[in-house]
Amino acid sequence: MKNVYVERRQRLMDAFSPDSVLLVPSAHHTVRNGDVDQPWRQDSDFWFLTGFDEPDSVLVLRPGHASETYVLFVRPRDKEAETWNGRRAGLEGAVATHGADKAFLIGDFDTELARICEGAQEVAWIFGRDSAFDSQVLRAVRRHRTHPKLRINGPDRLTDLSAALWPLRLLKQPEEIDALRRACEITAEAHHEVMRLCEPGRNESQLQAALEYVFLAGGGERVGYGSIVASAENATILHYTENRMVIPDGALVLVDGGCEVDQHTADVTRTFPATGKFSQPQRAVYDIVLAAELAAIDTCRPGKTFHDVHDVAIRVLTEGMVKLGLLHGEVDTLIKENTFKKYYMHGTSHWLGLDVHDVGGVHDVTSTAAPKESKPLLPGMVLTVEPGLYIPMDDLDAPAPFRGIGVRIEDDVLVTDGEPDVLTRGCVKQPDEVEAMVRAAPRWVKPVVI
Repeated sequence: MKNVYVERRQRLMDAFSPDSVLLVPSAHHTVRNGDVDQPWRQDSDFWFLTGFDEPDSVLVLRPGHASETYVLFVRPRDKEAETWNGRRAGLEGAVATHGADKAFLIGDFDTELARICEGAQEVAWIFGRDSAFDSQVLRAVRRHRTHPKLRINGPDRLTDLSAALWPLRLLKQPEEIDALRRACEITAEAHHEVMRLCEPGRNESQLQAALEYVFLAGGGERVGYGSIVASAENATILHYTENRMVIPDGALVLVDGGCEVDQHTADVTRTFPATGKFSQPQRAVYDIVLAAELAAIDTCRPGKTFHDVHDVAIRVLTEGMVKLGLLHGEVDTLIKENTFKKYYMHGTSHWLGLDVHDVGGVHDVTSTAAPKESKPLLPGMVLTVEPGLYIPMDDLDAPAPFRGIGVRIEDDVLVTDGEPDVLTRGCVKQPDEVEAMVRAAPRWVKPVVI
């Protein structure tokens, strides 16, 4: 994999002049409570360029330097600390294992960065993400201004690195697509197991446990984001994460969860009947959402734009809401006036990759229109397609049979030169297949009774 990171760093450096210095800090351990840390996960930008999985590190790239093009600042080796908290690469490992041209101790970052910036004309990093790091960089790059008697030739241009780095992450390379495809395969089986385990009377937390068990047992590294297991009217809360309610008889269950493989995450949502059989109102809402999702997926082609996908979903959903009596009026007018947002209030898609809401932006930066036009879809982009309808229980304007129903269906789609490649196609969503999956016996998890 080391050659992958070499290639990524080179592509980034190619966007800058030889007299530039590029900086990317790692993530830090953060406290959850007391002396307990949050689960560790490396910063996505730092991982993308290094594959180095340690905190308190900094990557420095110097496109025009003859001997220190790729520099890492790392923690020192420490036998006692490593006994308690795990091995460290140290200076030697940063060079021998991770290919750095030169490595320094992180404690020397301020001093060495000031030296590195001497003679540079541009320094680039991602602004505003870490105020302490911003201050460190600004102190270093301003030495030639605040100490003019030193006659230091220092940088005059400060550039936000995201403008060059994030487009590289947006267009996925084969190794990234492989990781996403594997994450999607594991995630599909996890959703199937949740369906198989589900029945009225189980707790949402039991389904979450089954979902995340299959993630890890199937080869995933961790959850890509907080899992949502929402039954009955909980499914009308978009980011419901309590996952603690007993599932009522006759309820729909909405599960939104994805695992990570090689730091890349899947993002899948399925909605299914806890009894294994949709009621007529549930099926009516489900069919509309599924039709919108299929139409939006078919739009994920070169020549279309990010917003085209959303527009297609909105039209199908709005037409369906009118047929169900949720909305009244002309479809075009309801869309123009955003009336559909009463029951569909979020976007249809987001980019997917190292982050569940991945970087890349949704507007075409080359557009001169105001507001800027939507970003065109290109082969190598991966996005979610996730339309939904959410009808609150207390919405007296909605026909009574539909109150409390929440449905979302979400797949992960790779844009290709031809047909959209649905990376999550292995996860059932046709109503008859969903019902059959719910009625099947669990394969991996047994219910726990205490």
